[in-house]
Amino acid sequence: MDRRAELKQLYKEMKTEAGVYRIVNRQNGKVFIGSTMNLKTVNGTRFQLKFGSHKNSKLQQEWNAYGEDAFDIEVVERLEVKEDKYAEAKDALKKLEEKWLEQLQPFGERGYH
Repeated sequence: MDRRAELKQLYKEMKTEAGVYRIVNRQNGKVFIGSTMNLKTVNGTRFQLKFGSHKNSKLQQEWNAYGEDAFDIEVVERLEVKEDKYAEAKDALKKLEEKWLEQLQPFGERGYH
């Protein structure tokens, strides 16, 4: 098998993990809860914050004010996505995110929601 075909096959065999993550401001304890169908994209969230383009303006303002070192980004729960069950995984992910929002209550002074 040539290298290109081999890489293509490896990509197909890679399991995608969806999940819920949180961003914690260590300066004031505020929390942002997010979810993604591919946890590898969490680094994309950090990139958005670094370059001032995150969709949550409150979080973005405090990221700009306190700096990257004041924040922790961590995965709080993972969800394996089966190839043929993408729609079901999307629904399950939404419920997981709602569970974490309910549990952590990151609203008002406690968070960015």
